Order: sequence, then C-alpha cells, then structure tokens
Amino acid sequence: MNSRDLVIGVTGGIAAYKTAALVSQLVQAGAGVRVVMTRSAGKFIGRATFEALTGRPVLWRAIGDAGHPLGAHIDLADADLLCVAPATANFLAKAALGLADDLLSTLYLAFKGPVLMAPAMNDAMWSKPVVQRNIEQLRADGVDFVGPESGWLSCRTSGMGRMADPEAIRVAIEKILSK
Repeated sequence: MNSRDLVIGVTGGIAAYKTAALVSQLVQAGAGVRVVMTRSAGKFIGRATFEALTGRPVLWRAIGDAGHPLGAHIDLADADLLCVAPATANFLAKAALGLADDLLSTLYLAFKGPVLMAPAMNDAMWSKPVVQRNIEQLRADGVDFVGPESGWLSCRTSGMGRMADPEAIRVAIEKILSK
C-alpha cells in the first residue's frame, strides 16, 4: 500500500460508518487516500471524519472544489484505484448505465484504473433482478466486487446485502494492486 494513490467513494448507506475504518487502515498502511462523498453519504457520516483520517479535504461537488481547476473528476482519474464503499443500488445503477450526475459518478466514468465496488443494501434490494443485471453489466465492464455478505442488516433483519468488512475490502484492494 505504501505510496499508492487511492480514491474511496462513499455513497449514501448506513454502511458508510465501516468505510471510516477502511480509510483508517489504508492510511496506516501508507496509502495516500482521497475521499469522494455523494450528497446522500453526508446524511450517514460527516466529512470531518474522513478529513481527520486522511488529512485531506473530502470532495463532494463536481465543480468548485478548491484546487481542482479542471474538475476533481479529471484530477483524480489517474489514481491507482477507485473503491466505492458502500456501493448502493442507486450508485450501481448509475454506473451500469453510464449516468453522471454528481462527482462520484462522473469520476467513475473518467477513471482510468481498476475499480472495486463493495455493495451494501437491504436483502430484498440485493435480490432484485435489476440489481443483479446491473452487477453483471459492471462485471462485464471490468469492475471488481467484494461482498456483499450475509448477516445482520440495518433494517433489523438478517440476509444478503451487508457490506464486506473493512479488512476484506482492504485485502481485495491489495490483491487488485498486486496484479
């Protein structure tokens, strides 16, 4: 991980709290980490958390973030890896269709390196055919996935859809970067 330049995308799901632990692990391993949050991610975890962990400002606006005259999506497109955790059903659908209406989805389209997604959602959402079609399209497009896992969900049920643990995501990142 030492000297690797990583971008972690955070979407609006309760599993975003786990992403803070992932970011901490990556920084401690020597990676340079930039965090890009969607607007809805801010309803689950604050930018200050990621800014404290990375020592860098969190990016969330497609235009107007300080220090990015061309737009952050262009400046970040050369990082070594983009990991979206949690990757909600909404983000997976936008990525599968090539929609770009915020910084993270625009970055995904401009990104040149490997992409890893860690899905997280309710088990009923995960099992929907449309979500599975989106996953298959993204796999065909070259996106790697880690999880989801079966377990306790925030909707107070147990089932498939729980985001992979931060350690499993970190290991998946290392595996991709070692190729």
